[in-house]
Amino acid sequence: MTQSISMKQILEAAGIEVCEVLIGKSKYRKIPDFYFEKIGVPVTGIDSPNMTSGKQGKKIKSFTTFLKNLSYVPRFIKSLKVIGEKIEEHKPDIIINFYEPLCGLYYLLHKPAVPMVAIGHQFMFLHEGFIMPSEDKLGAVILKQYTRFTAARATKKLALSFYPFPDNVENSIYVVPPLLRHEAVSHPVGKDNYLLIYILNSGYMEDIIKWHQSNPGVVLHCFTDKKDMGEVYKYDDTLTFHALNDKLFLDMMANAKGVVSTAGFESVCEAMYMGKPVFMVPVENHYEQFCNSRDAAKTGNGIYDSAFNIDKFLQFLSTYTKDGQVFRNWADQSSRLIIKQIKSVLQVDNVKQLSGQKGPYREAAQ
Repeated sequence: MTQSISMKQILEAAGIEVCEVLIGKSKYRKIPDFYFEKIGVPVTGIDSPNMTSGKQGKKIKSFTTFLKNLSYVPRFIKSLKVIGEKIEEHKPDIIINFYEPLCGLYYLLHKPAVPMVAIGHQFMFLHEGFIMPSEDKLGAVILKQYTRFTAARATKKLALSFYPFPDNVENSIYVVPPLLRHEAVSHPVGKDNYLLIYILNSGYMEDIIKWHQSNPGVVLHCFTDKKDMGEVYKYDDTLTFHALNDKLFLDMMANAKGVVSTAGFESVCEAMYMGKPVFMVPVENHYEQFCNSRDAAKTGNGIYDSAFNIDKFLQFLSTYTKDGQVFRNWADQSSRLIIKQIKSVLQVDNVKQLSGQKGPYREAAQ
């Protein structure tokens, strides 16, 4: 969601009008209020496939995911109808698809004339030069096929990457830097004596508490989605749990001495941009996060493990000397490289040229 906010800022700075956002919804995840406030255009929710996790939210259940999404097929058919209606209503010059499978399915079934640009870090996995981790060959096959499906008939696929990598023109894959929100790239950075922990699924709270009980001297601030917790739950003097709050999270990330997280692409990138070392613990059976953790570790800005063995991370911190400048140099090219690819797809004569644009993405328009 925050990637789409950043994309809208980049597009508008380049004179491209965003008319509406369609967003996949689920009963398991609430679209936060800040998204509606910041995106600034109409937002329509559509039922979309989601992964199913166990009761504690610590493991992806593949077969259950398949069965549950199969039962939702009638809802997905309605979502396809909404996509068609919105295309007919707005008659857009381009559609930007953030890894939404129903968009790929719509293009397969209806073959609309509107060009589609698919964007996501997952398209690195389709790059002929990218080496997938060898631990789960079946998982690699499934992830690649699913990724191809989301971008069916896409004119271009923009692969968000932790580091520069050559384009794979034969497969219409163009490598670009991460899409980071302006609030993250412009935030002042400090260094206090605490670790920031980001565990979207509250099932991991038990793991954090268990480690903390053996290491009470390490100050931990943990963000989670536990619904009945309230805004803040102070476990004791050195462990505090916070409800998800994008501004507070960025403030605390900017001043943490390190970040512990499951291996979601964007949160890892934001930490790396701020020069914060990262410790990545992929959700079990989440092969995409497994790949992310291995890929991000190549930059030297973090390490990974299969469990929250924070002792290992503290050892890494004791020898960590990077400041994030190499990653920042790459990420700062994001708007220029992304808009270059998007404008190459557009019929430029149809683009509404906005005037007097200001803000962090003005460079893209120039």
